[in-house]
Amino acid sequence: MTSLRQRLIPYWLLGPGLLWLLFFFVIPMYFMFELSLKTGSLETGYQLTWNWSNYADSISEYSTQFGRAFYYAGAATVFSLLIGYPLAYAIAIKGGRWKNLMLFAVIAPFFTTYLIRTIAWKTILDDSSIVVDALKFLHIVPEDGRVLATSGAVIAGLTYNFLPFMVLPLYASLERLDLRLVEASKDLYANSRATFFKVTLPLTAPGIVAGTLLCFIPAAGDYVNSTFLGGTKQAMIGNVIQSKYLVINDYPVAAALSFTLLVLIMLLLMAYIKFAGTESLMGEEDEVK
Repeated sequence: MTSLRQRLIPYWLLGPGLLWLLFFFVIPMYFMFELSLKTGSLETGYQLTWNWSNYADSISEYSTQFGRAFYYAGAATVFSLLIGYPLAYAIAIKGGRWKNLMLFAVIAPFFTTYLIRTIAWKTILDDSSIVVDALKFLHIVPEDGRVLATSGAVIAGLTYNFLPFMVLPLYASLERLDLRLVEASKDLYANSRATFFKVTLPLTAPGIVAGTLLCFIPAAGDYVNSTFLGGTKQAMIGNVIQSKYLVINDYPVAAALSFTLLVLIMLLLMAYIKFAGTESLMGEEDEVK
């Protein structure tokens, strides 16, 4: 009896999480999928007619918005990694007594709502802002050019908003890094570049994988940044879904778009995890032999 209880303990521990996923993910996804196959309107009601054309029409009509969402999300993820890795390294390795303060500075934006942060970026990138004037002075932006309502503005907003999601996993991996391995690499006459690519980077791969997932997934479905920082030519698939649900009230098409986006993200993530390796995701390469 005691051994049976011990074997059941992991399942009891998994129970609350599984119930949460069942009630707040699996069941809603089922109803959304069912809705995507219906026809009708709010006035006449919706009937399940197995209308698979909702998917075909959605993908063909909004392929540009799908592609733009993945492009913006991918670019923001790359920029977040390029900015976040040196920052996380500085906090974890060189932070010293300022480590906690620097970590607080990273998460401080979370004390302000997502919407307010995005509107703040709209002010920063406004045509009359000091930042845009400086960019024009440095000839990065033409004199008659603008930053707001461009792809760059949307990517910049996504990068800023999701940068903490990249920094924190990277910091966690770098914090666990055994610096003796770095010292051993240098003792074996490896230069700083070789040490970084052969020792530091592989050992922090779990943080990189986790950070990219945490950035890319919400960024691909975002619509706030493209609404306030972009224009009609920068609309992402999230903007289309939001409009179909709340403005046009075309629920079946909106559900089909949502489900298609979910499937595409899952396929991309499966390919990415397979490329990165499950060891990188689970952090099983903690020891260097």
